[in-house]
Amino acid sequence: MKVHETRSHAHMSSDEQKKGNMRKHKAEGKLPEAEQSPKKAKSEKDSVNGTGDEYKEFCKAVEENLSVDQIKEVLETNGQDCSAPEETLLAQCQDLLFYGALDKCPLCGGNLICDNEKRFLIKKHQDPKTRPKRELSSDKPFAGMMISLMGRLTRTHQYWKNKIEKHGGKVSNSVKGVTCLVVSPAERERGGSSKLVEAMEQGLPVVSEAWLIDSIEKQEAQPLEAYDVVSDLSVEGKGIPWDKQDQSEEAIESLSAELKMFGKRGVYKDTKLEENGGKIFEKDGLLYNCAFSLCDLGKGRNEYCIMQLVTVPESNLNMYFKRGKVGDDPNAEERLEEWEDEEEAIKEFARLFEEITGNEFEPWEREKKIQKKPHKFFPIDMDDGIDVRSGALGLRQLGVASAHCKLDSFVANFLKVVCGQEIYKYALMELGLDPPDLPMGMLTDIHLKRCEEVLLEFVEKLKTTKESGQKAEAMWADFSSRWFSLMHSTRPMRLHDFNELADHAASAFETVRDINTASRLVGDMRGDTLDDPLSDRYNKLGCKISVVDKESEDYKMIVKYLETTYEPVKVSDVAYSATVVNVFAVESKAIPSLDDIKKLPNKVLLWCGSRSSNLLRHIYKGFLPAVCSLPVPGYMFGRAIVCSDAAAEAARYGFTAVDRPEGFLVLAVASLGEEVKEFTSPPEDTKTLEEKKVGVKGLGRKKTEESEHFMWRDDIKVPCGKLVPSEHKDSPLEYNEYAVYDPKQTSIRFLVEVKYEEKGTEIVDVEPE
Repeated sequence: MKVHETRSHAHMSSDEQKKGNMRKHKAEGKLPEAEQSPKKAKSEKDSVNGTGDEYKEFCKAVEENLSVDQIKEVLETNGQDCSAPEETLLAQCQDLLFYGALDKCPLCGGNLICDNEKRFLIKKHQDPKTRPKRELSSDKPFAGMMISLMGRLTRTHQYWKNKIEKHGGKVSNSVKGVTCLVVSPAERERGGSSKLVEAMEQGLPVVSEAWLIDSIEKQEAQPLEAYDVVSDLSVEGKGIPWDKQDQSEEAIESLSAELKMFGKRGVYKDTKLEENGGKIFEKDGLLYNCAFSLCDLGKGRNEYCIMQLVTVPESNLNMYFKRGKVGDDPNAEERLEEWEDEEEAIKEFARLFEEITGNEFEPWEREKKIQKKPHKFFPIDMDDGIDVRSGALGLRQLGVASAHCKLDSFVANFLKVVCGQEIYKYALMELGLDPPDLPMGMLTDIHLKRCEEVLLEFVEKLKTTKESGQKAEAMWADFSSRWFSLMHSTRPMRLHDFNELADHAASAFETVRDINTASRLVGDMRGDTLDDPLSDRYNKLGCKISVVDKESEDYKMIVKYLETTYEPVKVSDVAYSATVVNVFAVESKAIPSLDDIKKLPNKVLLWCGSRSSNLLRHIYKGFLPAVCSLPVPGYMFGRAIVCSDAAAEAARYGFTAVDRPEGFLVLAVASLGEEVKEFTSPPEDTKTLEEKKVGVKGLGRKKTEESEHFMWRDDIKVPCGKLVPSEHKDSPLEYNEYAVYDPKQTSIRFLVEVKYEEKGTEIVDVEPE
């Protein structure tokens, strides 16, 4: 039973409806003449529950005719709380059926309960003019509220924390048990954080900063719904194609979307066949599972296609086909068919493959031979494994895994970061490479190599071309479509210059490559949280990670090095400082040891910036050179490993977002060799540098004060000094960069865990009571 009436009347029979109308007129201070009652008027207290006897009779009827289960059903259907004692539930049900369902509380969104003993006051003061004036506490509009802050607000988090506490509220860094979450539109444009997604999942009010400002100014907490900023979003998706949404909305949808296919053996989730034991059909060494991508920016096409043959116990062979525009799931072409004849199903699969790509299936699947045909899809070559976004631990599993971990607690916490899904989801989301339909974290080496070759081919073309104007634009457009067909994206874009090429192609490729390495190392951790999976992955790393004692000389040296060479990361008008949380010493089998590197000449301890999503690959296999040479910072010295003597430079790569404040900087010893070449502009010929493997120093507009430099471990230079202007004011580099070309010339020594905070403040976690 669903009560739709308002609280003015909610009765079943015509007689009751008539009486309800009488109550309405009484409330207005008049009665129709035909209905004037000759009886003595009842006292105000008798009117507390409708018309006295009438309400009592109604309550008696409810009590006699409805069971406890029926009462709960009525309350649940109307969105009311059913956790109270039976006598309270009865009273709530009687009130609801007689007067109608109460609206939600306009402040907290919770359920309102009208105490029958207070009906007298409600009747007496139905006219607003007769209501007593509530004395407001002019400085406590947030009394009893727990508020969480997120993102780059116009004032610092510390400022708002002080204001909220001054006006009666409390602040929590988590969303557990809070009244609302106050967010920044700027952070929402980045796709939000896990805090925003969690708040949306829990149905918590998410409001703008204006709610705080207006509540304080008007000396009363304002209705939360008036300041809502995410009512147009939902974690299930809005059903609006992603390319028609604001980028921030699309990012939140993609971030909260579940990965539907984890790899070559992954049964697509929409088929629902995996729930019945479905597995990808395999015959003669071939797995019948293909994914395709097609990007044509000129025609506005960004599409994907899925084809699978799936075996299900005690069932025929199933063929699944899906084709659609990225982010427009409701309008995708989709079909699931049963085939009694296995050979006919295989023939149909091969026919569809040729129709989709213009190539034959078996040569592709066995030898990866394929030719891109105009207006046809290109295969996304999935590997036989599990994408880390699916196989790594989710937020709710991390606590269990950590509790069962036998490693040092600080090392276990580090493993929680690199073996959790979150950092990989965010990295791919920020790059627009997180489509839920395709496992971009589980690609074959052949596919990654093909991406690299296409990128390098285009870079070489740029160096030799003399095209300009429309012909140059067409060349960039053609590459962009080719690139985003290979590197399937939720928001492909037409690249225009070297900076965009570095950010959205070169750097993106390196991140996807490193995440694929993480996928293979992490594997499937979803079902083994009780078997200490963190220790197991630690052992697979083939390294030793230990916490550096905070009283040790190494720790003090590192803190000094960071504090001296760091400058705040600026986002809009807010500056973020970085503080050291922990330092981890690293010894890896894949990395030259300190003893090995000490045998080489001209050694320097340098900072290297890295996304958290790339750390596992660095520790597991060591640094790799940049994928290509571009005339922009990070790539201007060619295929080199680039570090800096300024923590400020490395922090730019390690910084994520305000609500994901933890990051890691890498300290590595680099041997620059006997010969070091200095540059103040991009070198014209980087191939010679690569071949000779000479050391390179790019001179930036700022340098570290040389008089403050010192030596570490006898002969390793630490260029720790105050950042001062250099004489190279026209350099494209802000800070000095150092480049080496042989991975054996670098040795990762420390991982420095840092926390980014608004400069001059300290955000303190306040747990909700």
